[in-house]
Amino acid sequence: MSPSESAQAVPLPRRRDSLSASFTSANTNKPPVWSIDERAAAEPAPLPAKCDRHIPGREGVCCKELRDVDERTLIDPDVVRDVVIGLSDGLTVPFALTAGLSSLGESRLVILGGFAELIAGALSMGIGGFLASQAERDHYLFLKKCTESRVQRCCDGEMEREVYGVLGPIGVDEKTSRMVARSLKEVELATGGDGSSVGSGAGPEEAGLKWSKTVGLTAFLLKFGEGLEEIPTRRMYISAFTIGLGYLLGGFVPLLPYFFIPVAHIALIYSCIITGIVLLIFGAVKARVTGAAGAGIGGYVWGAVSMLLVGGAAAAAAYGLVAALEG
Repeated sequence: MSPSESAQAVPLPRRRDSLSASFTSANTNKPPVWSIDERAAAEPAPLPAKCDRHIPGREGVCCKELRDVDERTLIDPDVVRDVVIGLSDGLTVPFALTAGLSSLGESRLVILGGFAELIAGALSMGIGGFLASQAERDHYLFLKKCTESRVQRCCDGEMEREVYGVLGPIGVDEKTSRMVARSLKEVELATGGDGSSVGSGAGPEEAGLKWSKTVGLTAFLLKFGEGLEEIPTRRMYISAFTIGLGYLLGGFVPLLPYFFIPVAHIALIYSCIITGIVLLIFGAVKARVTGAAGAGIGGYVWGAVSMLLVGGAAAAAAYGLVAALEG
């Protein structure tokens, strides 16, 4: 009998089986994170596809498949800011007004005065949010024009110093900063300074890059040097709507008890209780959507209590001024 006939064939494990086994073992032990090894491949892979997952002999979970707390999607901070501004003003200003009008004794007068202030305040806050966003956008466009002119007129050394002034404090060396400055300036000169490509025959990725208005040395200096980004027109209307609607909803809360209780002094007590509860809830929700709550319950408690203290102090101060004027 030949050696080939006596030896039994042993099936090699398929890649899918080895991957499933590695995922099963990941349930008990923390899986390793593969590093990027340039020597494992003949040609380096592009950055979006870099991973050692398909290299023979490697076992573990791809870093792209890891799930952690940083995977949680948060709400746009600009929207959160507008909601906080609208609701905070809506919960304090109408409350102080209705509390001052409650001295008249009739809830009907409080409702009329509070509702008039609520509509006027919501419109005023919305218009204010729109004008503030518009002013910020005009400021950005002015600085962009000035920066574009400076990039075209200044020498390479000056631009390299400005780039190093942004990258140096975060640990980037001078050599790398010079390379970044030259690359960004080449991109900007290739686009003509206004986002329009002047070259033909470029690849799809390069052509898509040079048609963009957010690339180049000017965009880098504005975004990372000045901390400014262009505000889209859509954002101005969203800001106005969010702040106005937040003020309207927040201002309706302290006014609600007066619709059901005819005696204003009694309705004021319920208004204080309801406003305090809403401030607590709003603080906890804000801590959640902004990520400030963390993993424990302490973050939610602190967010709720801090919102109650700040909103309550503002409402108490406003009510005290109204009471002092009435006296």
